[in-house]
Amino acid sequence: MPNTILVVDDAKNLRTMVASYLEQEGFRVLTAANGREALQTTERTPPDLIILDLMMPEMGGYEFLSEYGRGHDAPIIILTAKLEEDDKVIGLELGADDYVTKPFSMRELTARVRAVLRRVSKESKGKEILQAADIVLNKDNRRVTVGKRQVDLTPSEFGILEVLITEPGNVCSRLDMLDHLQGNTYEGYERTIDVHVRNLRTKIEPNPKKPRYIETVYGVGYRFSIDTRPPASDP
Repeated sequence: MPNTILVVDDAKNLRTMVASYLEQEGFRVLTAANGREALQTTERTPPDLIILDLMMPEMGGYEFLSEYGRGHDAPIIILTAKLEEDDKVIGLELGADDYVTKPFSMRELTARVRAVLRRVSKESKGKEILQAADIVLNKDNRRVTVGKRQVDLTPSEFGILEVLITEPGNVCSRLDMLDHLQGNTYEGYERTIDVHVRNLRTKIEPNPKKPRYIETVYGVGYRFSIDTRPPASDP
């Protein structure tokens, strides 16, 4: 199932823009206009991550952080138009996991969302062995098997497969993959991911020209298919 993201901001146009972009990236998105509405929303549908504006009427971001922190554990990325370091520090001290300063690019925000979800997933699961379909990835000894066949991957190929197999069905952008591999996003090198993916497919796919595991999401990136049934045989 896709991760559920709650976007909390009093600016309707911003909520709509962020929600639309994240939905295109494969997330389920809920919205709220202030902290009070957000608390009610989280009780009905617990989110996997919250994107939270700090300055809002009725209940602002700081108050929401204080209230929500009692018994809830979804990670929070705060949005702030202020440049003062204290605003960011206070937000982090109240339980936020990351922050983005307005104005921001949607690609940057999406990359932050995926990075936080990835980190939380690793911390909560603590799994050294990942499995999807008949592919098993062992992070401890860095071995990968497809069925009963062991395949040798380069560090970059291993890293890409790890990102994709951690969240089957979710779209992962090229920038997200670069961030995972290098610790930073270098836009000029996005297309190198395509080369690694092509090489990875030749090693794990039954037919690299008709990928069964790694799907291309045109204009965005890649995802590990949640429907990995073998293709029907030709008559």
